[in-house]
Amino acid sequence: MSTAPRIQAAKRDWGHDESGCTVLHIDMDAFYASLEIARNPALRGKPVIIGTGPRSVVSAASYEARRYGINSAMASARARQLCPDGVFLPVDMHYYRSISHRIVSEVFGAVTDRIEQVSVDEAYMDVSAALIRWQAPSAIGAWIRSRVAERFHITCSVGIATNKLVAKMASTNAKPDGMLLIPRDRQAEFVQMMPLRGIPGIGPSLEKRLNGWGINDVADLAKPDESTLAQACGSATLAHTLFLAARGQDARKVTMRAPEKSIGSESTFLDDTRDIRRVRSLLRRCCDEVASTLRRRGLTARTVTVKLRFADLSYATKARTLQRPMDTASALYPQACELLAAMTGLPVDADDEMPLPREVRLAGVSASGLESVHSVVTQPSLDDLLEETQSPGGVTKSARLREAEQALDAVRQRYGKKAATFGA
Repeated sequence: MSTAPRIQAAKRDWGHDESGCTVLHIDMDAFYASLEIARNPALRGKPVIIGTGPRSVVSAASYEARRYGINSAMASARARQLCPDGVFLPVDMHYYRSISHRIVSEVFGAVTDRIEQVSVDEAYMDVSAALIRWQAPSAIGAWIRSRVAERFHITCSVGIATNKLVAKMASTNAKPDGMLLIPRDRQAEFVQMMPLRGIPGIGPSLEKRLNGWGINDVADLAKPDESTLAQACGSATLAHTLFLAARGQDARKVTMRAPEKSIGSESTFLDDTRDIRRVRSLLRRCCDEVASTLRRRGLTARTVTVKLRFADLSYATKARTLQRPMDTASALYPQACELLAAMTGLPVDADDEMPLPREVRLAGVSASGLESVHSVVTQPSLDDLLEETQSPGGVTKSARLREAEQALDAVRQRYGKKAATFGA
């Protein structure tokens, strides 16, 4: 469910020159809710909200529900207050993923194999090789929209441009059930009529920082040079990306198999808590699940991030990148505890009876900076060499712990995920 801002004035005819406009961004409209309506047509026209339970948040809402002010990540309890007569349904990810897979393989795959699926409800397509058959990108977009509606009884919106950034912004502003073509020579004009949050990746924090420099929309963002932008946002790399984006430029290519960016695990408490023991216990379970997934996929991670969502639904994250890659809970968990301490202002070894400064609703851990375990070369530290020399078997503690966790993997594979757990 997209919450990106849309400009009604952008939903117009920008011209018909399709030269070089070979990137399509396809975004399903209210995907989860639309699928629930498709399998139960009696729900059509009703406010449908995906997300049930007193502690849950809204995962998706039909357009009828959005008129009540309901949006994604809103507490379901709040959504019920806004729309007491709404139809609240549980999330059925197995169903949503199965339909997503069929749409990509049966519809998008009939056009080209150059598809980059970025989530369960959106994908990019590079249709340059398909134009011999289809002639025009807009013909492909129109066919995709009609085929999805005919076969799956839901709608999608399509953005067409020369690059991924503008194509995505176009599909957002084409919603719902629309298609928007932005010719190459109109792309800068198109993006510069948007608010800052219209550019994917600009969130509340960066928006506020840019506002402090007098940059209040994308037109303002196009005025300073890169060095000024670097001072404004605190990063030369980010400044370069924003400099290009403000001019409707994006060098990223459609990647057929987008590399996995992170692996995470999080959970919501049954009730808000300031009990540090409960939060640490949840982080420990999350580290265990993340590490197990890393090993199963043959990956290691160099960055660990802890996420906390508080009682007022605001959230905070803090990350740390290490010199050595990790794929064990025994390595992830101490880092998670240190990040928790940094986020709460409590000492790492805080007593279990010491309360957290704010009530926590959700906690989670994610690992990023992923690399194949086979491509990672780890230089032993001096401590490792000393430990190998002094250990009877010449094996370090970290190696023994990794072997123990691999044994846990084997037990779980045979007897189920809950058969054995990682101990602190």
